[in-house]
Amino acid sequence: MQKKNALGSIILTLTAVIWGTSFAFQRVGMESIEPITFTAARMLLASLAIWLTVFFIGRREGKNPPKRSPEEETQYRKNTIIGGICCGIFLTAASLFQQIGMTTTTAGKAGFITALYMLLVPIFNFILFRKKNTVLVWVGVLIGVVGMYLLCVKDGFMLTHGDTLVCICAVLFSGHILCCDYFTKYGDPIRIAAIQATMVCLISAAIAFFAEDPTWEKITSAAIPILYCGVVSAGAGYTMQLIGQKYTDPTIASLLMSLESVFAVIGGAVILHERMSGREVLGCAIMFAAILLVQIPVKPKNNAA
Repeated sequence: MQKKNALGSIILTLTAVIWGTSFAFQRVGMESIEPITFTAARMLLASLAIWLTVFFIGRREGKNPPKRSPEEETQYRKNTIIGGICCGIFLTAASLFQQIGMTTTTAGKAGFITALYMLLVPIFNFILFRKKNTVLVWVGVLIGVVGMYLLCVKDGFMLTHGDTLVCICAVLFSGHILCCDYFTKYGDPIRIAAIQATMVCLISAAIAFFAEDPTWEKITSAAIPILYCGVVSAGAGYTMQLIGQKYTDPTIASLLMSLESVFAVIGGAVILHERMSGREVLGCAIMFAAILLVQIPVKPKNNAA
């Protein structure tokens, strides 16, 4: 079990690296295309890539079918479909609230408020499922919040209308993480990822045609960012998230995935040649310390008879 937990942590860390480096591509893409159109286009590529993966996995499973009874198989497929739809709705709503909120707040504040899902996930997990965390995990979460503040917030902190919308986004991302945690245990993570990507694509496309002016010229002008963010960031990233969460506690998973902000700053320095301030370096170091802290194994207490 510990090996699977370690594997899940590694997968989620790699997911954060992929998501973090995609910010540079997203910023370049936003220069020539509207945000919701960009989201719809990249999620179309993501859904195609994941469904292609599902096709090849299905062919392999046909030769070695899983050992489940007909009733278990029916329930497994039902959980997969419901899980994909629920995760897709949460992810779409969270992304839209974040995108709209960022129009009236700074990127740094939006990044910090969004990352508060690392604090909300264990709280909601306890309220809804009575799942307790160790003291080390709670300390790690609080340290992570401090690190994220140093990393993202540079000009003081006063709540605006946009910040309120991003707060809603953080709640929705918390719901998405908990939704993924639940359904990956009872359904197929890769097929859930495929259904999720399709949901986000369809909803985003419908909103884009209503609220923006999508054209083929705009899409082709941002082809490389859309390709990277679609196939790599969304296709591989969201699939890896669902696989990683299958073997990882949701609180630890939220901390690991919040590293995307750290890798976004590092990616900006490497790819876009942006300079990292001392405050940002300190924030990154504190975030990594928080991640190391929550990985420390804690022996369960022996209850004397």
